[in-house]
Formats: sequence, C-alpha cells, structure tokens
Amino acid sequence: MNNSTSIASNIGTTTHQITGVHSDLLKREVKVDVFLPPGYSKESGPYRLILLNDGQDARAVNLEATLNALHADSLMNQYIVVGVHAGERLQEYGVSGKPDYRKRGNRARRYEEFIIDQLIPWLNHEYHIDVDGGKNVIAGWSLGGLSAISIAWNNPEVFGKVGGFSGAFWWRKRALDKGYTDKDRIMHSVIRKSRVRKGMKFWFQAGTEDETSDRNNNGIIDAIDDTLDLIAELITIGYKPYHDINYYEMPGGHHNCDTWSEALPVFLKWAIRS
Repeated sequence: MNNSTSIASNIGTTTHQITGVHSDLLKREVKVDVFLPPGYSKESGPYRLILLNDGQDARAVNLEATLNALHADSLMNQYIVVGVHAGERLQEYGVSGKPDYRKRGNRARRYEEFIIDQLIPWLNHEYHIDVDGGKNVIAGWSLGGLSAISIAWNNPEVFGKVGGFSGAFWWRKRALDKGYTDKDRIMHSVIRKSRVRKGMKFWFQAGTEDETSDRNNNGIIDAIDDTLDLIAELITIGYKPYHDINYYEMPGGHHNCDTWSEALPVFLKWAIRS
C-alpha cells in the first residue's frame, strides 16, 4: 500500500490523513484518517485500535473534539482511532457475502478483506497496533454499523468489541411486498445460526426518532425493533445482557450525525473499559 500523508496537529490529538492508498480488492483509492494520542511513539506500542466506518463523517460527529476531551482526562492514551472514508456505501457495506434482496452489499466481503488483510497489517507496520487477542474495536453508524457488526462477527481474533449507531439491521433478503417475515433479516439470521464468539462485547445505540416506519404496527419504530431483536438473538445463543451487551436508547435521537455525535463519548468510554 502506497500513501501520501498530510499531518494536522491539534491540542491533544495528532491527525494523519492518508490519501492515495490504492486497494486492488476495492478497485479504488481509500482515504484514511488516523488520530494519534498525546505522546504517541511507535516504540511505546502496541496501541489498541478503534476503527470507524464512514470516516468522512469525523468532523460531523465531532470526533477530534471528543478525543481531545478524553485525552485531557488521560483516557484513551493507549488507543489509536482510525476513520475509513466510505466508497460506494450501498455495495461495500452490508453483511459479508450476503447481499440484500436488491443485491446491495455485493462487495461487503471485499471490504472486510480490505480491512483485515490490507489495512490492519499496514496500520500495524506504520503505527504498531495490537493485532492479537481480539483487543480492538470496530464501529459505525447506519449501514456502517451493520458492516461493523458483520466484520467483527467474522473476525473475533481481531475485534473483541463492536458498536452500532442506528444500525441498518433491517437489511433483508426479501422485499416487504414479496412475503417478507422477520426471519428474512440477514444479520439476525447469521447470529441465529452461529455460536458465541467468546469474549466479544456489543454496544448498540438507537434513537426514538430514528425513523417513523413500523412494519408490524406494534407502536415501536423499526430501527428500535430491529436493534432489540438483534440483541435478543445474541442473548438466545448465550450472550449476557449488561455484561456482554450495552443498549443506549436516546429519547428524541434522530438518524443523523448530530445524534451520533452526542452518543460518541458514551460509546468511546464503553469501548476503552477493560
């Protein structure tokens, strides 16, 4: 992987913006933002990694300001945060190897392979991150949240914690007007047919104003229903609520960066707990 790097330094956090990174897997150039803690030194590693999908939204979710606040309290000093800018989201994000009924997400497996086989080894070489024992974190919002869950589930040896902000857990293999049932939700089905990834922990956020749709007319919007149902699938196969799963429902929360910005410090404080 080749790169050209521009560096912007701010109080507390140093940001490296990596451009010109070509991925043969994705057949495009990938832009990556790397947020380093105060006093970073490659020799002081390994550092734990927090990887975020939709890295182009870093400014909109106030990521750097949030990191600076946490660094001021001496939190996260052993973490490097990396935001991966999205390409064609509707194709690269989704459930790995399982496109939805409209064939969206048909490059999700390639995106996962890029993260695991190309980006993480490169980050380790450049910044000395911890690549063993599932000590790293991955997260995202909306489709990026669905992608994060899928990638973590397939790679527990790399990611031990995963977060989904307003996750697109409606992702389904059948259209609503073509005989859809709740069993058609793809990520739910993957979990249902799987075994526990020992030690993995999950963080979910949903807002009460994420949307207005209510497929089953039970008075609960689909964004919350789909999230709670995914949590139920995890509990069914053996995960413990509160211990393994954290659910953060935001009254008045919307499906936008302003809401995710409010939730971000809550997620990051959860993510760095041992």
